[in-house]
Amino acid sequence: MCFGRGRPASVLTDPFFKTNSFFLGKLNMENMILGPFVAILSVIGFNLISRTILRFPLPKSVHNPWKWTNTFVSLVHSSLSGLGSLVCFYQAPEMTKDLITPVTTLSHMLVSMSMGYFLHDLLDLLVNKKAVSHWELVIHHITVIACFGLAVFSKQFTGFALVALTIELSSVFLHIRQLLHMGGVSKHNVIYRMNNMVNILMYICFRICTLAWMTRWMVINRDVLPLFPFTLGSVGLALMTIINVFLFFRLLQSDFLKRKPKHKDWFSE
Repeated sequence: MCFGRGRPASVLTDPFFKTNSFFLGKLNMENMILGPFVAILSVIGFNLISRTILRFPLPKSVHNPWKWTNTFVSLVHSSLSGLGSLVCFYQAPEMTKDLITPVTTLSHMLVSMSMGYFLHDLLDLLVNKKAVSHWELVIHHITVIACFGLAVFSKQFTGFALVALTIELSSVFLHIRQLLHMGGVSKHNVIYRMNNMVNILMYICFRICTLAWMTRWMVINRDVLPLFPFTLGSVGLALMTIINVFLFFRLLQSDFLKRKPKHKDWFSE
């Protein structure tokens, strides 16, 4: 899989990029129904998964049922969206060359589903009064919802959203780490240590490097992007980069420098 390095050819011919009248030109009834409908179903679906998990007995070492359930649901989403993004790129290779205009039903539904998950998790944080202690997640979710909402309602930038979803491949191992930690697995356990090694490698490859590549793409295409998508994408990437670099050092401090972080985050409770 090779992503295009420069601006896509369709950028220069699509009417969308000849005007800044973004919402007038691209929003239509089909987009405004299908995407949000899938997102709403996703919110309901992840809520049902959360309620179902709570019905099962928890490990004796789990002292925070909400955290255990929230992490398990997050693992489900990361697995679906991370692998789903690779499937979408495999089924539509042209989306690796043009991250703006190509869109398939599967890719549109995947981005909509993912937006629904972040809506669900944001509501979960607010309802359970965890927003203050998990402020990084709140900022992250609001940013992602805004950016994915652009792709959901316009059917543009779907490929760019799929690139962002490959970051969830890293989240799979991050959530497994959390579940092992809450499940009472020793940090000296071989499974825990192997997951930590894979986790840090995936974090570098699918978070830091992916965010750097996305930032580079935004810079290269800045002169052909309308003001609103460019501003939204730039602000979103800046926030995501700051948060993920900050949390990367917390992760290193916790797992490799053998020092306990001064502040709690979603890595541990």
